[in-house]
Amino acid sequence: MPSYRRGAHTVFEIHLHLVWTTKYRKPVMVGEVGLRVRSLVVQVCESEEVRILKGHVSKDHVHVFVSIPPQVTISRLVQRLKGRSSHTLMMEFSHLRKAFWGRHIWARGYFCCSSGNVTDEVIKAYIANQDHEQQEGDFRVEGEPAPEGRAKHSPSAGLSREPRPASAGTATSSRKPKPPA
Repeated sequence: MPSYRRGAHTVFEIHLHLVWTTKYRKPVMVGEVGLRVRSLVVQVCESEEVRILKGHVSKDHVHVFVSIPPQVTISRLVQRLKGRSSHTLMMEFSHLRKAFWGRHIWARGYFCCSSGNVTDEVIKAYIANQDHEQQEGDFRVEGEPAPEGRAKHSPSAGLSREPRPASAGTATSSRKPKPPA
């Protein structure tokens, strides 16, 4: 069983694979620059309570596999990773200021993919097997009576396209038809 992280009122395990590249895919993340990128990524992650599970600084891109708490948004994390590292690298390495005019080391955008110990199919099967009664749709309510044709309490009950037959005791509309104009 995986070791889940815990907050004051939460239990979570959110794993993400993040990748971002240098502008123009310039191969500048080597030597001291690569080491500094790694230390800056570690600093940002520690300040955001993000755990680095695995990481790799390549010559033109960075891969990190992280575990994030629920209050950290992906876009804000990437913004801080790219922003702080870009700013610091530009100040510390003069050759980067010449190679990347406009104060941007990183290309726009990033790649993000969530990861977990279960597949989408396992989650769907788990949700589907919460109640043994068969119900309509993919969003079920526990304890709702099983549908016979169309269920009485189903959100889609009464939405059939066939007109309802009028019964003997049904009231008809009391509106008078409009006169022709």
